[in-house]
Amino acid sequence: MIVLKATQDKVLAALQSVSGIVERRHTLPILANVLIRKTGGQLQLTTSDLEIQIRTSAELGGDEGNFTTTVGARKLIDILRTMPADQTVSLESSASKLVLKGGKSRFTLQSLPAEDFPLVQEAASFGPVFSVPQKTLKDLLSQVSFSMAVHDIRYYLNGILFVAEGKQLSLVATDGHRLAFASATLDVEVPRQEVILPRKTVLEMQRLLSDAGGEDQPVIEMQFASNQAKFSFGGMEFVTKLVEGKFPDYNRVIPKNHKNSVTLGRAPLLASLQRTAILTSEKFKGVRLNIEPGTLRIASSNAEQEEAQDELDIDYGGDAIEIGFNVTYLIEALANMGQDMVKLDLADSNSSALLTIPENASFKYVVMPMRI
Repeated sequence: MIVLKATQDKVLAALQSVSGIVERRHTLPILANVLIRKTGGQLQLTTSDLEIQIRTSAELGGDEGNFTTTVGARKLIDILRTMPADQTVSLESSASKLVLKGGKSRFTLQSLPAEDFPLVQEAASFGPVFSVPQKTLKDLLSQVSFSMAVHDIRYYLNGILFVAEGKQLSLVATDGHRLAFASATLDVEVPRQEVILPRKTVLEMQRLLSDAGGEDQPVIEMQFASNQAKFSFGGMEFVTKLVEGKFPDYNRVIPKNHKNSVTLGRAPLLASLQRTAILTSEKFKGVRLNIEPGTLRIASSNAEQEEAQDELDIDYGGDAIEIGFNVTYLIEALANMGQDMVKLDLADSNSSALLTIPENASFKYVVMPMRI
């Protein structure tokens, strides 16, 4: 049976949309495979890592009829990538194998039975569906995702807090040293939801979501259960396990009423930090900020006794403050903001700093100081 017959670019796009969660090495070999289910002329591709499941449907030609199998996702993609985009490729079933043909090339791949593929057990009941523009969610994710923890023992930090209430959608991420908060106003009222999305889900969503704007911008539909989330967008269905645990009270972490504040250009500050970061110590990545009326000095040094110093003219009349930061934390925040101007609020050299957008409460970034 000819399972599919279409141009390389169409087949590759469908496979790549579901293959991001596939691990190359897994305790269950079948989890390296993609589940292919043919129903009439419709083809469904599904991948899973036992906690996340992605499914997409595509019209990719081939024979009419019903057929299911699984085959190595990465191998299939790696082979397809070597073929021209406009070349017609076909996938045919033969005994317990699949044969991929394209031009004068032929590849015989081992398949495993579809009934052995472990699908994610979906929650019995999900809450109400609500939708937001894909671009809105993608922008929010990019503004906070860099602050997620990586393999932290406090597992609830290895992800993003997702809070929807009324017409407000807020995302929060923290690794204990910094915290990023971003929010957007929705067109529709949504029921109160508060869940923690796992790190792997967040990264995959960022890869898959569209950032097309305009009047006809694509939307993403969301539903939440007690331990699962379901997202539907662009012909795809994405089911993920949620992180259990209590996320820290982020409102208590965000400083209020810092008496010293300076507003300055985002691009010049970012460039200055990137320059001074070159001579920071590999281990500590520390820079010193000296803020005094009219001037911001940024300095760094390393174990080889090399030093960097940079100065920016600023409109500032507050206290003179010397404070140290992990330069990576500042660079990542500034690099993921699109605005021309940023505002830095400070209390003293021992208190956390607050980075915001002037006259805009939709983004807040808190970073703890470090001793240098």
